[in-house]
Amino acid sequence: MIYYGLKILNPEIFLLASCIICAIVSIASGSSWSTIATIGIALLGIGKSMGFSEGIIAGSIISGAYFGDKMSPLSDTTNLAAAVAETELFTHIKYMMYTTIPSFIITLIIFLFIGLNISVESSENINALLSTIENTFNINIYLFIVPIIVIVLIIKKTPAIPALLAGTLLALVCAFIFQPQIILEVSKMNDLSFKSYYLAAINSMGSDISISSNNMLINDLLSTSGMKGMMNTIWLVVCAMSFGGAMEAGGLLNRISSPIIKYANSTGSLIATTSSTCIFFNLTTSDQYLSIVVPGRMFTESFKEKGLASENLSRTIEDSGTVTSVLIPWNTCGAAQSAVLGVATIAYLPFCFFNLISPLMTIMYGYLNLRIKKTN
Repeated sequence: MIYYGLKILNPEIFLLASCIICAIVSIASGSSWSTIATIGIALLGIGKSMGFSEGIIAGSIISGAYFGDKMSPLSDTTNLAAAVAETELFTHIKYMMYTTIPSFIITLIIFLFIGLNISVESSENINALLSTIENTFNINIYLFIVPIIVIVLIIKKTPAIPALLAGTLLALVCAFIFQPQIILEVSKMNDLSFKSYYLAAINSMGSDISISSNNMLINDLLSTSGMKGMMNTIWLVVCAMSFGGAMEAGGLLNRISSPIIKYANSTGSLIATTSSTCIFFNLTTSDQYLSIVVPGRMFTESFKEKGLASENLSRTIEDSGTVTSVLIPWNTCGAAQSAVLGVATIAYLPFCFFNLISPLMTIMYGYLNLRIKKTN
């Protein structure tokens, strides 16, 4: 995917194209996490090969993935936000379009502007990378079978374990057939045998591996830690969810945030307060779902009292809760995406334009009274 991406994508439109590609895949699959962990990793490799910084590439990938996640009827957060606010699913999605599409268009314009004005590697350097990949791997079109099957399984909402297992086994089969020289290097053995195949499979899934070439950038792209490298992230996610659950069960979240509701006097201030509360819960509970569920329950009556339709609430909590979770290093989303892409949260945060614009857009609509549906 990196090889053909370098051949097809133009550096000037790479950031724009990455954002759009991730948006399409995320809408189809309903999962920003799956999009980032599949297409996102390949695009990151392509962008680094072209000379873009990791932060700006990750920003374009995450912006597109979270746009698709918000707008997909298959997304868990989209369904959750609609359910918590007691809004019909497709009414919720339709109403989100008013704030989400302008935010996404602004994001695409920014990435296009950056792409047209940024200086990246010359074509000679890209040709050198292509040559290194050709000399290191057996590149052919049949290898696309693996990512295509994985994406199809994701789109069909196959449970995570069977989908991941299928992708892993197919990848191993393709490696055994097409990359015997890589099998020897990863297994650190001199001849192909059942033992070398077994060691290559186990090492690549579970521990530190690296593949050597004559290009330092390619060597960096082909170094990984497998499941071992994800353990710190898993510990952080478990601790964050445990802490957030204790805060919710003990009633501490309502105790902290209830006084805030008193300051929500106008429509604009109510929406701004709801949005701020979602971001506050993302910061304090470290969990995306709690930042949707708790504010959704807290502000339901306030929206009804002011004569505001439920879709105003569902749109606000998704514009603020879903998209900002990935911007916080200790949030489960921020920790997971940082580990998957290998890019620090603080490095990609300034370039996640869609995620930064979305809560501001929904607050602006509230104060300007744009597309604010009233109840009878």
